[in-house]
Amino acid sequence: MRFLLPSLLGVLGVCSCSGGAHQIEIGAPPAKMTQGTFAGPLCSGASCKCRDASAPGDGGAGVPTDGTKRFEIRMTSAQQLWIKIRDNEMYKSAERPEECFYIDLPAGESVVEMRASEPNGVAAEWTIRELGTQTKSWYDTFTFNCGQPGVCSFDELREKKADYTDPKRDRCGSVKAKSLVWDTGRSPDQLHPSELAVKVTLDVYKFVPDRPHGSDCGKKQAAEHDEDNPKM
Repeated sequence: MRFLLPSLLGVLGVCSCSGGAHQIEIGAPPAKMTQGTFAGPLCSGASCKCRDASAPGDGGAGVPTDGTKRFEIRMTSAQQLWIKIRDNEMYKSAERPEECFYIDLPAGESVVEMRASEPNGVAAEWTIRELGTQTKSWYDTFTFNCGQPGVCSFDELREKKADYTDPKRDRCGSVKAKSLVWDTGRSPDQLHPSELAVKVTLDVYKFVPDRPHGSDCGKKQAAEHDEDNPKM
């Protein structure tokens, strides 16, 4: 199954953070299915259960042993949502208010493509967290929320434009989100997006985080990033 965002963003030449500046033609939503390689004890086949966010340590998600890094993908909405990362295509039905998946990613760049579709206005939240294999701490890698709970509006997207232009990241983690773009379709009332297509790149650094989420990590992680990415 081919996910729609690469062709959508390529054909339209989408401008990031358009905020409804122009209406676009978006094709039908992706198929209502999940497929890919999911990791850890919380996953079985093409389904995973959400860890208990209040539980200590990895929350039962387990840690990879092959040098990759484990990520939690959490989708929250009363509506259908989709997300694709590399070859992993994940779907959340309207019957389930929240859905989680766990995947392993190597160092380097991974493109993330998100999609929401609802004729009278979408409501969507996608959250990606990195698991520290040494610290057993979860780092806030990336969140995109519009209208959850409620309904996303063009006004909300415009208000969030500055925040999303340079996505905030957890400096104790080893991932930076960059190159964020989105675009929308319009609902009949012209106030809410009936379609929301979001794309971001995760740059996964090689170093292994050694401080838990919430620590003062700015200078230390910046130095480790420079070691991972030496200037020529």
